[in-house]
Amino acid sequence: MENTGITRLVGRLTKRETLDRYLDKDKRLTKTMDAKDLLLLGVGTVIGTGIFILPGTVAALYSGPGIVLSFVLATLVCATAAMCYAEFSSALPVAGSAYSYGNIIFGEFIGWIIGWALVLEYMLSVAAVSTGWSAYLISFLKGFGITVPKALTGSFDPAHGTYINIFAVVIVLAISLLLTQGVKTTTRINNIIVVAKIAIIILFVIVGMFYVKTSNWHPFLPYGPHGVMRGASLVFYAYLGFDCVSASAAEVKNPKKNMPIGILGTLIICTVLYVAVAGVLTGMVSYTKLNVAAPVSYALQLVNQNWVAGIISVGAMAGMFTMMLSMIYSSSRLIYSIGRDGLLPKRLGKISEKHQVPTVSLTAVTIVIAVMGGLVSLDRLTQLVNIGTLIAFTMMSIGVIPLRRRKDIKNDGFRVPWYPVLPIISALLCIWMLSQLPLETWIVSGIWFAFGMVLYFAYGIWHSQLQKD
Repeated sequence: MENTGITRLVGRLTKRETLDRYLDKDKRLTKTMDAKDLLLLGVGTVIGTGIFILPGTVAALYSGPGIVLSFVLATLVCATAAMCYAEFSSALPVAGSAYSYGNIIFGEFIGWIIGWALVLEYMLSVAAVSTGWSAYLISFLKGFGITVPKALTGSFDPAHGTYINIFAVVIVLAISLLLTQGVKTTTRINNIIVVAKIAIIILFVIVGMFYVKTSNWHPFLPYGPHGVMRGASLVFYAYLGFDCVSASAAEVKNPKKNMPIGILGTLIICTVLYVAVAGVLTGMVSYTKLNVAAPVSYALQLVNQNWVAGIISVGAMAGMFTMMLSMIYSSSRLIYSIGRDGLLPKRLGKISEKHQVPTVSLTAVTIVIAVMGGLVSLDRLTQLVNIGTLIAFTMMSIGVIPLRRRKDIKNDGFRVPWYPVLPIISALLCIWMLSQLPLETWIVSGIWFAFGMVLYFAYGIWHSQLQKD
């Protein structure tokens, strides 16, 4: 009797969704995005303020001018996971990214765990960046003699005189309002801002090239090969976000062709930009002087190019804006997908008739992120972004193997080369990255996943659409 109960439970946990059911459910979402839109969505997510900070600090502390090799190495590591995502999004063009892929390949319970990990990644990322955007705006306003009351500039901490980070809340609400206008409008605005951001990065590279001294590149590897490896493990996280592209698969024209272009193209463009900035920056200023809060602006000020430094600040704010736009968009599609399947309240899976946008899930996501960004100190919690991402990467890498074996799923689009070696290497690299995370991160994430398990067994499994069929 006991064995029968356990067998029945295991059967429910491993019950898998079908691609046809998901395609039918996602028909309500309109297909408006092409390869160009996906590329700009991806670049908008990956290239944030990190491009103006990370190359300098990592070069100073770990890699020296060899930081360019660190970026190339990190790209190769990321590319293995990106190719696995590209195959999944080509074979399974549905909303929900790795959550939906997990449901189809591994079963509902593993899908839920992956989805819960992604909820952690997306929402924490946006909340943390919203506070950074607020800090830049407050500094920018101060340059014009406008002082914001201290009570409105930080998380709820009466002992230090702060009650709410008002600009962090405002920017999240503004982006959410923009997203309610539909994918077409959002994409158009995102594309304009991303192009402007890329132009600002190129401006720095062109201006900076005139001040490069090749002597600053010697020694090229002051910390040796180990420094390059250490640098690669740090800048690896600068690429996180390309997986958000896969969340839009249900709203993409010809996903078999365009999804791989969007995912892999994002990595290539971002690598070129990162390497160009890192190379010019370490050529302008000795790497030993770059451990400062804003190394790019610092380098420009040293060569009396203050006007470009001012433009860089605008570029940093634009970078954070597009990153938040992409992440809130992806978060809403993820929560929509989980609600669509009944694992969270069904209302979250509803689509508005006017703009074909999941407005209920978008509202829920906005409230949570605005509260976190406006009231909660996120200094330590942002480490959890890495664990959520790497868990999803690991499962997607492993998942390519059972995906290929499925006779009911035909994929005549992108396929990971050197199968099954490359997916296995990708999974091992992700597991190695997970092993490098501090114990504190594992403990806090353990609490998050324990809460997720309680939610699934108390609500999800009893309301699941899949279990009812």
